[in-house]
Amino acid sequence: MPNPVVSSTAVTSADVVDTKLFREVVTVYTGAIDVVVNPYTPEIVAGRPAWSKDFLGRKIGVGDRLPGTTIEEYLAKMDRAGIARSFLIAAKLGPAGDVNSYALQVETVAELVAAHPDRFSGLVGLDPTAGMAELRHLERAVTEYGFVGAHSYPHWFGLPPDHRRYYPIYAKCAELGVPIQLQVGHCLRYDDARPLRSVGRPITLDTVACEFPELKLVGIHTGWPWTEEMIAVAYKHPNVYIGVDAYAPKHWPAALVHYMNTFGREKVLFGTDYPVIDPERAMTEFAELGLRAESATAVLRDNALRLYGLTG
Repeated sequence: MPNPVVSSTAVTSADVVDTKLFREVVTVYTGAIDVVVNPYTPEIVAGRPAWSKDFLGRKIGVGDRLPGTTIEEYLAKMDRAGIARSFLIAAKLGPAGDVNSYALQVETVAELVAAHPDRFSGLVGLDPTAGMAELRHLERAVTEYGFVGAHSYPHWFGLPPDHRRYYPIYAKCAELGVPIQLQVGHCLRYDDARPLRSVGRPITLDTVACEFPELKLVGIHTGWPWTEEMIAVAYKHPNVYIGVDAYAPKHWPAALVHYMNTFGREKVLFGTDYPVIDPERAMTEFAELGLRAESATAVLRDNALRLYGLTG
């Protein structure tokens, strides 16, 4: 795979023939894979709970993205940012029947993936409280719809990642050979009517990785404010990875940037958690980190290709 275009802070003068011309090049990378994206079309926005608009608008500040983004508009964003593929999540936020819960139907995401198979892949959201039905749901998404992985929000279910109710899901993911993403780190206050506990300390993934060494685990949202704890778990276990989504690159902790630029370059995956972070902003700020070319290529593309079994 060709190396990405890199910012001038990441190369020496010997690498650039015309430095003036180089500075005029848009310093973003091409061929990237965004492994954490929430489909956010106007139709999907209309079906989200009331707290979602207030949280994203006031707490996160998504600005003009709040009304939603059509698929055509999002594909244009991806093109401008140099993102070749996005993983779309059929997310589940809370148990079925809870008045504050929300679930995006897997069929909705499957339709988006089927319409643009060269640009999108699907991730199936999972509820650890749903029992055997959820295992069948997971298997159907992978075997019938071709989804490449699973996803879950532990804090929405009040269960830490090492809780026994997750274990059947882990076993099924390992059996199917698909990675599972789990939000780790601090949980924000989504809705005053139902504040959620921060149950996803990154260290809980250590227990899971010990119990399920074949399982491919991705701790998304950087693990903040316990990012170094997340780094330690990823460093320890061959099949534990870090997703650097939900936080703008310019705010990533220095220890995380050092890890992805050096001994952890093969253990980190790029993501945005759109609509939380705009892909154009994310890619621009990523370029400004000044990572080595081999590190940037690994984080932005190669690690996702390898972990999720995708072809270039």
